[in-house]
Amino acid sequence: MAVELKPLDQQIMVITGASSGIGLCTALMAAEQGAKLVLVARSEDVLEDLADQIRAQGGEATWVVADVSDRAEMERVARTAGSIYGRIDTWVNDAGTSIYGKLYQISEADSKRLFDINFWGVVNGSLVALPYLMRQGGALINIGSEVSDAVVPLQGMYSATKHAVKGFTDALRVEIEEVDKAPVSITLIQPTAVDTPFPHHAKNYMDKEPKLPIRPIDPQRVAEAILEAATEGGRDVKVGMAAKINTTAFKLTPHLADKFVAKMVDTQQEDYPPVNPEGILYQPSHTGRIYGGQSTNHPNV
Repeated sequence: MAVELKPLDQQIMVITGASSGIGLCTALMAAEQGAKLVLVARSEDVLEDLADQIRAQGGEATWVVADVSDRAEMERVARTAGSIYGRIDTWVNDAGTSIYGKLYQISEADSKRLFDINFWGVVNGSLVALPYLMRQGGALINIGSEVSDAVVPLQGMYSATKHAVKGFTDALRVEIEEVDKAPVSITLIQPTAVDTPFPHHAKNYMDKEPKLPIRPIDPQRVAEAILEAATEGGRDVKVGMAAKINTTAFKLTPHLADKFVAKMVDTQQEDYPPVNPEGILYQPSHTGRIYGGQSTNHPNV
């Protein structure tokens, strides 16, 4: 069934992880183009400021403090969107974080918590959104990664969560689009490294501050891909040349790809001690920043 998606200025859009990075960037860009937003994250102060900023610029937004790992809280998000706006046109599952460290160093509790956020957060958001999206048609957009197909050392558990997100999203797409013929577009966005506070928000087992392994792309490029999926649909979307190269390498020459990414161990570490090794795994970030400071084109804001 062909899915007819609304223009952004006619959409009600839910965005998880809206308090920083890609989610925050997407929220601001969507609001500029007229979408009405439901902003979701754990950082209440940031969400309130963001909603106020959007309203001050003539947009419309509400916010819900929620942990994506809790299905009941995601159901509350959906109910809030439904009660205020009457429907949901696009749901973006963006919330996520990482852990830096070798797999044998990471505690079982931390690994499970990472899966609760990165994987079960996507599952929870997807399954509570679907009944709303299926009523009149809409878009479900899940944020994966180039490591949904590849891997990176020192972020092995993160890579595992993103592989799981891809498997879930692909299976859900077949069931919803091909078997049920429901009017829902299901897209997986797979960015390369993005200049967000991602490494600073990660839990860190290393003795040095983490950083992204390569020069990151601007989060606006990922936000543009998300908004295009919200209006045009799509299956899986690689964002950034490195994402295309790395996923292809792991598919066609996996042994060579293994050797190449092994060299990324040193490039993921700064030359100074950890600043906030606990990260946001168990607590909100409260940072409200899009950029992480690794871009040469943007300030650290």
